[in-house]
Amino acid sequence: MSGTEPERREAAAAARAQAPVALLDTVREVHTPEGVALQLPAAGPVPRAVAWLIDLGIRGVLLLAASIVLGLLGRVGSGVYMVTLFVIFWGYPVLFEALAGGRTPGKRALSLRVVSADGAPIGWMASFVRNLMRTVDMLPMGYGAGLVACLADPWSRRLGDMVAGTLVIHAPRDRTLPTALELQPQAPAVPLQAHEQIAVIAFAERAGTLTPGRQQELADVVAPVTGARGEVGVLRLLGIANWLLGRRA
Repeated sequence: MSGTEPERREAAAAARAQAPVALLDTVREVHTPEGVALQLPAAGPVPRAVAWLIDLGIRGVLLLAASIVLGLLGRVGSGVYMVTLFVIFWGYPVLFEALAGGRTPGKRALSLRVVSADGAPIGWMASFVRNLMRTVDMLPMGYGAGLVACLADPWSRRLGDMVAGTLVIHAPRDRTLPTALELQPQAPAVPLQAHEQIAVIAFAERAGTLTPGRQQELADVVAPVTGARGEVGVLRLLGIANWLLGRRA
């Protein structure tokens, strides 16, 4: 390589800066029917495994308590215990995922959530399928097939997620609902470009952290869209954000 030593070092630094960087985590981007891009940060196998172990411990405690109580009932208690065993091991994840926003207690502790591949909340059938497929992911032992699938898939999905069309993502533990949720959805007076829709939704998500004066200042910038300024403009802008997010009265 020609040139002085400082020049060679500068060229090497520039080459490193331009080289692709291996990501530690992956983000799946999906678009809503309104054209809004959603970033879904997929969770890797390590936090998922820790969440599973927490849930396993909880189920173990529940079964221990059930065995102590039902053990007092003799043979009848043994039959009831077998039913309880089935419900706790197979019904536990389905019930929590379908009724608690895609979160079992273990996933909640790790700030994880199961969602559909398009970012929508997971339904009963999808949850049932992904958990039924654990019998395949567990093969040949210790979730071997599921681990291989997680490592090979760009979004760390195990086989059950691939079949059910689901995704496990990182999600804020105590995310504050945006103020826009409390307002009546309102269609924009004029069509909005995709980047404009994103800006409106971002405003709604940050509105709770802004002072009233700053909210009105930002809302005044898009007064031609809302047809109002000041506090009324803020309320209309939040209503438009609700409408863009697909919420309807």
